[in-house]
Amino acid sequence: MKTIKILSLLALLALTNSCSDFLDYKPRGVVYSDQIDSPAELDQMVTAAYASLGNDDRSFSFTNMWVMGAIRSDDAYKGGGGVSNRIEWHNFETFSPMTVDIAPLNDIWTGVYEGIARANEALRRIETIDDSAYPDKASRIAEARFIRGHFFFLLKIFFKYPVWEDTSTPKADVPKLTNRQFTNDELWNKIAEDFKYASENLPLTQVQKGRATRTAAWAYLAKTRLYQAYEQDEKHNVTSINQARLNEVVQLTDNVINSGQHALASDFAENFLYEFENGKESIFAIQYSINDGVQFGRTNRSVMMNYNMAPEYGCCWFNVPSQNLVNAFKTSPSGLPMFDTFDNVSMKDSLDFLTNGVDPRLDHTVGIPGHPFKYLNNFIYKKLWARVPEVYGYFSTMKEISQPTCTCITKVGAYIGSAQNTDIIRYADVLLWKAEALIELGRHAEALPLINAVRARANNSKARLAYKNNTMPSNYRIDQ
Repeated sequence: MKTIKILSLLALLALTNSCSDFLDYKPRGVVYSDQIDSPAELDQMVTAAYASLGNDDRSFSFTNMWVMGAIRSDDAYKGGGGVSNRIEWHNFETFSPMTVDIAPLNDIWTGVYEGIARANEALRRIETIDDSAYPDKASRIAEARFIRGHFFFLLKIFFKYPVWEDTSTPKADVPKLTNRQFTNDELWNKIAEDFKYASENLPLTQVQKGRATRTAAWAYLAKTRLYQAYEQDEKHNVTSINQARLNEVVQLTDNVINSGQHALASDFAENFLYEFENGKESIFAIQYSINDGVQFGRTNRSVMMNYNMAPEYGCCWFNVPSQNLVNAFKTSPSGLPMFDTFDNVSMKDSLDFLTNGVDPRLDHTVGIPGHPFKYLNNFIYKKLWARVPEVYGYFSTMKEISQPTCTCITKVGAYIGSAQNTDIIRYADVLLWKAEALIELGRHAEALPLINAVRARANNSKARLAYKNNTMPSNYRIDQ
C-alpha cells in the first residue's frame, strides 16, 4: 500500500528571472512557475500543501498543540530546565498577558499562513486546467480545500479572528486584508464550506494513506459545527447553544460511523505505537518519514523537546503532566470518575496508584516513577528522568513520545525526531463529539452507549501496561 509521506521538497515557487547563464540556476527541490503545466506537476503542488501540515518545529507547535493547549490548561506544566527555560511558554502556562512580539505566537501565525498559501497556490493553478486534461481535478481541489480548512480551523481556535484569504484574493491585496472582514459565525461558515466541498468531492478511501478522505471531511466538518454551536460574545462567553448546529453534528458523525470505514482500535495503545499507524481508528493523520534521503528524515519536530531525560532519549522533558491531570484519572469503587473529589488527595508515590482506583488510560498517558514506560516492561520509568522535579514534579508525557527501541526515531542534535504519525482526528473523537451533541440536545440515553463504548475499550487495554511478571502497576478500576 502506497503512502503519501510528507516531504521537504516542492516547497517554494521561484518566480525570478536571471540575466546570465551563471545566475540562471534552478536549485533542486524547487518548483518553478513554468513547470506547473501537467497533472503530475499539479499533484506535486498538492503534495507540497500536505507537506506544510508538519512544518512546525520545537519552538512553535501547531501539530500536537501542546503549548497552545495542554500547558495553557491545567493538563500540563511547561517543564524543561525551570521557569526561565523558554520563558515565553511559562507565560502561556501562567496566563501572563499575551503580546504580538511573543515569538511562538508569531511563528504559529506565520507557519499556518504558509500552509494556507501553499493550498491556495495549488488551487489557483488547478482551477485553470480543463477537467478533461486532469481526471483527478475535483479530488485534488477537495484535498487542497481540506488542508486549507484544517489550517484556518487552527487559526480560528488560536486567535478567533484570523484574516481570511482564498483564491479570489489578489496576491497584491493580501497585506491590506483585515481580520474583521467577517464575523465570528461567518468565519466558522467559511471554514465549514471548505470541509463541505471536500466531503462532496473526496473518495471514501484513498490508495495512498495520508490523503484526506470523505470520512475525514465529514468528521472535520462535524468538529467545526460543534465549536460553532457554542455561540459567544466578544468576551468569549457562551451566550447560547445552537440546536440546529448540534443536529448537524449528529448527522455528520453518523455519516462517519455508518460508512464502515473506521472503528475503535481493540487496544487504546495501538493509537500511540508506530507499528499500528494508519489503523482503523485513524481518520486523518499527519504522515512523517525517516531514511528518505533527507539528513534527519521528515520527522515530527513539534514534540522533539518533550522526551524525558532517560539515557535512551536525553532531552528535554517539556510538557510535563500536571498533578491535577494525574489525579483526574482516579475512579470511585464503582469504577466511575470522581468529578467532585478527585483532587482532594494527590497520587504521587507508587503505593498511591495501588490504594486508589484509576482509569487504565492513566498509564497510557503519563510516565510514572516505578511503572513500565511506553509499553516496555523492561523500561521502568525512574525519578532520575525528571529534569527539575522540585519545580514540576516527576511525571513525564508519553502519548506523543515514541519507544526508544523504535526504528522510527533518530537523533536531531540533542533532540529526538520521530517518523510516527500524529493523529488529528480519531474515531473515538467522532463518537464523543456525537455524544456531546446528543447530551446538549437532551438525548442522554442515545449518548450513553457511545461513551460506554470508549470506556469498555479502555477496560480492555491493560495487557500492555503490565510488568514482566504480569502484575499491574496500578489498581485499574473502570466500569460502564
